[in-house]
Amino acid sequence: MANPLSADRFLAALRAEGCTVVEHSGWRTHTRTSSGRPWGPVHGVVIHHTVSKGTDATVRICRDGYVGLPGPLCHGVIAKDGTIHLVGYGRTNHAGGGDPDVLAAVTDESYGTRPPAPNVGNTDGTDGNRAFYGFECENLGDGVDPWPAAQLDAIERAGAALCRAHGWSSKSVIGHLEWSDDKNDPRGFRMPDMRTWVAIRLARTPGNPAPTPTPEEAPVALSKNDVAQAVLAYREPRADAESKKAGRRIPDIHGYIVGTYQAVTGIASDVKKILTLLSEKKES
Repeated sequence: MANPLSADRFLAALRAEGCTVVEHSGWRTHTRTSSGRPWGPVHGVVIHHTVSKGTDATVRICRDGYVGLPGPLCHGVIAKDGTIHLVGYGRTNHAGGGDPDVLAAVTDESYGTRPPAPNVGNTDGTDGNRAFYGFECENLGDGVDPWPAAQLDAIERAGAALCRAHGWSSKSVIGHLEWSDDKNDPRGFRMPDMRTWVAIRLARTPGNPAPTPTPEEAPVALSKNDVAQAVLAYREPRADAESKKAGRRIPDIHGYIVGTYQAVTGIASDVKKILTLLSEKKES
């Protein structure tokens, strides 16, 4: 729980984290707060996909809104190339209604890998526009449209920037599908993975890349984009049909890649926790 950052501090936090930012005219005062509904205190960051194609059109929609939902629809639009376009500030129409149990878990940062599954949605839930920063990410949201490495990196940096500014952990970064039971965004990457990437970044100096390992230390590993592309490219329709018929996942290359990646990232997270505990014990 915290008071929202000023627009200037918000911008400074993004830039300090190494984000590439484009400021659109009037973004600092383009807000829905004038509707009479408040913004703040804030508790976290919600990540969305736009279901749109083309950066210019996406930015325009997120700034101006559409029939039935006036803009701004987020604070920043994260384009395919990783550029963050600032289109509004203050209260924005991005999160809508969501589950109060999720809000409590995010506020307390008290959950495990995922927040509790939401049981309410946009029309019957708690006001999320008041409680969260929001980033709309340019993607068709069909599970096929790729998430370039530069875009995933920008999402990670934006989440880390606000967590660092507020003293939050990565558990304050959630997806829209984790907030509302009638949403499925972002689709194409896993939010637990994104929180892991944000946590790793928060453990480093703001804006700096991870240290380059020596050849002896360098792991043989897939990049985030490699994993995303492999999962999307190699899902087998036959295995999907068999899985549906059997009522469970029939192993295929998709399942193998996802399962292996989840296991490895889980082990890496556990090792990091152990090293942190050993370091704290040593210092005490």
